[in-house]
Amino acid sequence: MLSLQLYLFHFHTMIVLKKNNVLLRLADLLTENKPEILLKNELDMNSFSDMDESMKDRLKVDERKVEGMIRSLCEVAAQDDPEGKILYDFTREDGLHIVNRTVPFGAILIIYESRPDVTIEAAATAFKAGNRILLKGGKESFNTNTYLTELWQQSLSENGFEKDFVQYLNLSREETQKLIKQNTYNVDIIIPRGGNNLINFVTENSSVPVIVSGRGNNFMYVDDDCDTDMAIRLIINGKKRISVCNALDKVLVNKNLPKLSDKISDFVSQLKSKEIVVWGDKKAVSASKGLTEINDEAVLFEEFMAPKIYFSLVDDMNEAIEKINHYSGGHSAVIVTNDAKKANVFMQKVDCAAVYHNASTRFTDGGQFGVGGEIAISTQKLHFRGPLSAQELVTNKWFVYGKGQIRE
Repeated sequence: MLSLQLYLFHFHTMIVLKKNNVLLRLADLLTENKPEILLKNELDMNSFSDMDESMKDRLKVDERKVEGMIRSLCEVAAQDDPEGKILYDFTREDGLHIVNRTVPFGAILIIYESRPDVTIEAAATAFKAGNRILLKGGKESFNTNTYLTELWQQSLSENGFEKDFVQYLNLSREETQKLIKQNTYNVDIIIPRGGNNLINFVTENSSVPVIVSGRGNNFMYVDDDCDTDMAIRLIINGKKRISVCNALDKVLVNKNLPKLSDKISDFVSQLKSKEIVVWGDKKAVSASKGLTEINDEAVLFEEFMAPKIYFSLVDDMNEAIEKINHYSGGHSAVIVTNDAKKANVFMQKVDCAAVYHNASTRFTDGGQFGVGGEIAISTQKLHFRGPLSAQELVTNKWFVYGKGQIRE
């Protein structure tokens, strides 16, 4: 007779193979049905033609985005399986064997706006970790999301899973609010991916734990000892896409930067050539008249999701760190400097999920970090922080094996 440990090993190996087969078959289905996916997305785009540019960018699915979904599925399938990892193994003197293993959360609800790629990539990361997934997308992406869910369910059925392991919830606003407040679908975790209104409502009303995929409002600090050509490349790249949470919104420039007025004027000129609106506070405007002066503190808290950027002058790096920790969304921050010691201090003291030295904030992404698709980029310190891949979508459980032991 097989020992319990050997049985568990074979059982786990079989489950891993089945999960990976689901992901790889889904990748094949996306390839086979690409024209239909694009058609469904066109229906959604045409139905909501009055959307702003940021919303259109998030909703749009083209061949490149489909290829990204396929690539993400293959990457997640190739990863180590998160389930069943031994975190702790201890045998007492009386023979009691105690093991702490990773296990799925259970059922994860993802509430999101636009972004049909979430239906594939975020769900794949949760599925790889053994979780059931409930998807609640916005009405603007209904046709695309429901069709992608059909492909999910076809792959699940073909590989021996119940098709409702991944479900799409077609709920009204009132029904969704009831779900959040009363947990009518018995979920274990809710992940809201959207604007502040959605995130605030979920965190304030949820009866189950919430993982916040927080806002961006990312900052760059330009040190007085830096490569300014590098700085402008990073700034422009940070605004390459305006609808993503890793976009750059604020630039803090050390007031002692050599040729300050010339450098800021050059930054402004290059940004305006990219049709980016450039704002600044009173100090920044005094250094370059090309900026539009805005002195409202509320702007410093704002995630723009638009082709605009805000400049401010600071006395030194410490002031920059204080401003970032006070105003940013805790997502990403970058220092541009030639001084490695300064960079280390900045990266240690800035309270963000991802901190950069001489690189673009646009890299804060599961795929770019080498962990495949992500379910969210968490700005919380618990459960994990930053891009949450399949490896982070587990909890733990204690397994205790005995032969009649009792505690005296």
